[in-house]
Amino acid sequence: MVDLVIRGGTVVSATGRQQADIAIDGGRFVEIGTALPAAQYEIEAADMLVFPGLIDVHLHFNEPGRENWEGIATGSRSLAAGGGTLFFDMPLNSSPCTLDGASFDLKREAMERSSVTDFALWGGLTPSNLATMSELAERGVIGFKAFMCNSGLPEFEHSDDATLRKGMEIAARHNLPVAVHAESEQITSAATERIRNAGGRTVRDYLASRSIEAELDAIRRAAEIAKSTGARLHIVHVSSGKGVALAAELRAQGVNLTIETCPHYLFFTAEDMERLGAVAKCAPPFRDAAEREALWTAVADGTLDIVASDHSPSSPDLKESLDFFQVWGGIAGVQSTLNVLLEAGSEQRQLTYERIAQLTASTPARRFNIPNKGSIEIGFDADCVLVDPIASFPLESDRLFYRHKQSPYIGTEFRGTIRRTIRRGLTIYLDDQIVAPQPGQFIQPHA
Repeated sequence: MVDLVIRGGTVVSATGRQQADIAIDGGRFVEIGTALPAAQYEIEAADMLVFPGLIDVHLHFNEPGRENWEGIATGSRSLAAGGGTLFFDMPLNSSPCTLDGASFDLKREAMERSSVTDFALWGGLTPSNLATMSELAERGVIGFKAFMCNSGLPEFEHSDDATLRKGMEIAARHNLPVAVHAESEQITSAATERIRNAGGRTVRDYLASRSIEAELDAIRRAAEIAKSTGARLHIVHVSSGKGVALAAELRAQGVNLTIETCPHYLFFTAEDMERLGAVAKCAPPFRDAAEREALWTAVADGTLDIVASDHSPSSPDLKESLDFFQVWGGIAGVQSTLNVLLEAGSEQRQLTYERIAQLTASTPARRFNIPNKGSIEIGFDADCVLVDPIASFPLESDRLFYRHKQSPYIGTEFRGTIRRTIRRGLTIYLDDQIVAPQPGQFIQPHA
């Protein structure tokens, strides 16, 4: 008798869907079919969608060092409440940043104590840690993250082209990807200086300081370097349809790259940033409605590869300045990724359940060489999320598991209620409660 059977749900994969029972034993999927034999425990999933557990490849839980901004305990619980079972934590904004073996060890220890989901860790790529990137590779980082503009933290310097080239050469030797925040430092810093010298401090001034051209320039340069070094490139949080189109063109020319966007670029526009204020500040910023719709087209038609949250909260005091340039830039959204795709990816936008599974689970697992994750298949880790596709709910602050109950999505009526999240066969979230019986595990890429 197997450990668990999920009965009668609509099982969603990247390639199709079927109504079926799912048998789980020893933390793995062991059978998918109809009228499976009885199990020690059974879950009735009739009228439910059963998606693979979300893999969020891009977020910041800020521990160790800045737990007061979020922390692993609250952050991973929020991910689980949003249907997530695995995350990749960025090398900033923790303190110390994950730039060498010792800082990696500190972060892994903290994760193993507190995370209710499985986790992987990014390492940094900066001018100061090129000599220690191999230490990070040996410890099992998922890849390396570089900023092509000011990161906002002096301890995580931006990478100029020479640094990026050296870092990509090292990453390529280890067969690990490089993720880039693609905004040109030259363009953004010059625009910011000009606008600030003229007294600029409003949301509109901030939007003007971070143009789409800054994104396009950085994408071009990163792709050129990746192609010449043989590195695998991952462009994070592309904010514009033009950015996706350029990246896709470069990929067609032979660059090994993937394209990521975030739910907030699909849900909000620049006008929303003006309306919402500090809670909606991020970099790159939101774009106009035409760019948003171009992103949706790329999401639906397969041009864009991955949707990740870029959850990057801060303590509330950093969101209080009347000078918008001084406000901390980061969206709190890890709990809402699946809801945004279900709600805003309407029939008009032709976003299928299969594409959602691909964007949030199967492609992340494949791109980052994570075996036995990202799909409901026999032999894979039993990571899945049960969703009532009909039930809707208003997102109120008391539903959020974040340390600070802030999010630009508060007040939104979402369709698709997440009922249960299962990680390796164990329920970790059930009907608004975290019920994880044991912590998650460290996951590293397959060699």
